[in-house]
Amino acid sequence: MNKPSKIKILPYSLIVGQEHLKLALELAYIAPRLGGVLISGQRGTGKSTAVRAFSMMVYGDLPVTLPINATEDRVVGGLDVDKLMQSDAKWKDGLLVEAKEKLLYVDEVNLLDDHIVNIILDVTSTGKLEVQRDGQSIRDDVFFTLVGTMNPEEGGLRPQLLDRFGLMVSVSTATTKEERLAILENVLKFEDECARVQETGKSEFLEQAEAVNSRKFNELKQAKKRFRDVNLEQALKQCVALAEAFQVEGNRGDRVLAMAARAHAALHNRAEVTNQDLKVIAPLAFQHRRLGMEQSQETTWGKQDEAKLEQVLGSE
Repeated sequence: MNKPSKIKILPYSLIVGQEHLKLALELAYIAPRLGGVLISGQRGTGKSTAVRAFSMMVYGDLPVTLPINATEDRVVGGLDVDKLMQSDAKWKDGLLVEAKEKLLYVDEVNLLDDHIVNIILDVTSTGKLEVQRDGQSIRDDVFFTLVGTMNPEEGGLRPQLLDRFGLMVSVSTATTKEERLAILENVLKFEDECARVQETGKSEFLEQAEAVNSRKFNELKQAKKRFRDVNLEQALKQCVALAEAFQVEGNRGDRVLAMAARAHAALHNRAEVTNQDLKVIAPLAFQHRRLGMEQSQETTWGKQDEAKLEQVLGSE
């Protein structure tokens, strides 16, 4: 992990709830080829806070953020306009190169031009950036963790683009009094402790939170190293059976389920993928790939879906 930044963001370890969201971010770090994470939820549900906190924990900095009005030049790179005006034709890298070995954050991805989204998803899945424009031919290995967020009230993504995201999480506002109270207490405590640091230069509360972050990040790094050693062979038939049971369109969902289940097993230091791994991952891998899903509506995973999981996999 990089040296702690002076930027004050609520530590990842202090985020209350949103366990599926946090798990998806962690799995995308362990297995970058998953294709990234799409987070769907209304305003004020903590989507951006969780993403930024995760980026600070893993990379020591805020994520590289793609603006809604980003042009293709800004995304993949192009000739530096300022230099060009001075008759000095120099290439300027785009945001995808800037995000190399970091987290690329696309807020309100559903409002981006489909062509731009396609470019980002292509690079995410292949790890290769190829640009031929302005007389330049650029090829680069580009690996980053992609995270996109969207508010379903503002429209959805075309099914073809939804399918390109590896995992999808639907988040909602905390509803229990206990959870809302814990969130409020943590946020206010964090703000008070940031002020204390400004006054005294020290906060035991924040130091403890960063220590928990450090332990968590070490767990993720170890899981990433173990990922390829996890035995997946016995789980492949179940992956296919689940894809068929949930009427998943295409074959990408089978692969995502297998890879994410493998990452989940690595995170829990298991030598092979179990049915329990598949049960945890199936909602994240399948909810946006089911046949006939209404993309304008927020996806849900309910009791019937859980019952179907039990029917296919049985209980452990």
